[in-house]
Amino acid sequence: MGRLLRQDDWDAMVATHITGLLNGIGAALPLFRRQRSGQFVNIASTAAYVVKSPQAVYAATKTAVKVLTEGLRQESGPDLRVTLVSPGFTNTEGVGKGASPEAAAAAARQRDEMAIPPSAIASAIGYAIEQPAGVDVSEVVVRPTAQA
Repeated sequence: MGRLLRQDDWDAMVATHITGLLNGIGAALPLFRRQRSGQFVNIASTAAYVVKSPQAVYAATKTAVKVLTEGLRQESGPDLRVTLVSPGFTNTEGVGKGASPEAAAAAARQRDEMAIPPSAIASAIGYAIEQPAGVDVSEVVVRPTAQA
């Protein structure tokens, strides 16, 4: 429950993952509708599928991204594409951020053992956007083979 009680952490996650997503949609959707084309690629996480302690708030915000993306797909109309990419454990600077020193060290060890490179996520995004008109890759989950 420790992470659940850290208001600064969850305020930042909500602001970034939910409010930021909605602001981006609000800015792009009118333009996409006017030009009758466009593609949203939203980033969730495997945490939206499997919740692990101490990531409850993070998982909740990424689940919100998943739900908002599906709602956007349904509401955006036939000319727009909407893709959700959910990375698993990826080698980024955020691994262990905000955790206790012990938990951060454990996360860094796990990252070094099994995390996939960011280029794997970029390849998944490339796959989604390279599809021909009329083809919508709705969801891609990309994780290390060793990730449970």
